[in-house]
Amino acid sequence: MASMKDIKTRIKSVQSTRQITKAMELVASSKMRKARERVENTRPYFLHLRDTLSEIAASNTDFTSVYLVERPVKKKGYVLIAGDRGLAGGYNSNMFKLLRRHADGCDFCVIPVGKKAVEFCKSRHMEIVTERFALTEQMKVADCQEMGAIMADSFAKGNVDEFYVGYTTFVSMLSQRPEMLKVLPINNIDGEKAEKGVVHSLIEYEPDAETLFNIIVPQYLSGIVMGALAESWASELAARRTAMDAASKNADTMVSTLTLQYNRARQAAITQEITEIVGGAGEG
Repeated sequence: MASMKDIKTRIKSVQSTRQITKAMELVASSKMRKARERVENTRPYFLHLRDTLSEIAASNTDFTSVYLVERPVKKKGYVLIAGDRGLAGGYNSNMFKLLRRHADGCDFCVIPVGKKAVEFCKSRHMEIVTERFALTEQMKVADCQEMGAIMADSFAKGNVDEFYVGYTTFVSMLSQRPEMLKVLPINNIDGEKAEKGVVHSLIEYEPDAETLFNIIVPQYLSGIVMGALAESWASELAARRTAMDAASKNADTMVSTLTLQYNRARQAAITQEITEIVGGAGEG
């Protein structure tokens, strides 16, 4: 059995760790409300852009755009959104596993978003387009617009044949699901409106529908990235809160077990002292 001093040291160590995990849980909880509001606020922007693209495509029967063209896939591109730090359960690792499965056996490049995503891509010697978006929490609207422009330009020039955004969907506080969303080429964007019969054939576009469509696409892509970032940030906070709550409960269990061991060791020491005293008195 460990000595009383060793057990007492372990109890203090576990209690210190519990203070850290509890603090991280409270921080994540305090940020969750703002993160969920951010998810709700980014959706209208994305949906409005998508509706505009659908209307342009549906109202022009002879409409063509480079962003709608399917071509043989020689190279894929990924926007990989992960966290800036760990201690969030399987949040980061689940996203990385999904990327490896999805890109297995093909040539691809990555735009990593978040410190952990950059570290993962570097450790696996993946082709990195840029490392400018290394901090998820500091991403701004301008960064999303720049990323949308990079994706649109790479696809239009033929450097990448398909683009995907890898992010984690916020389902609930206890459930987050990694997903891989295909964003280029844009598929069936005219079919959705056509099925509903919403075709604005009388609208005139300046300078023309195709030019306007190609101008809006980078903004549409940036809207997708904004929404994915908001979903991922909320998912990371929820995963960290759950992980830290579990860690705090485990620490409480360990402290109770160690306290019981300490009391047993203390009782054994007292019993041994009494036995020695009684034995000494008997000999006297």
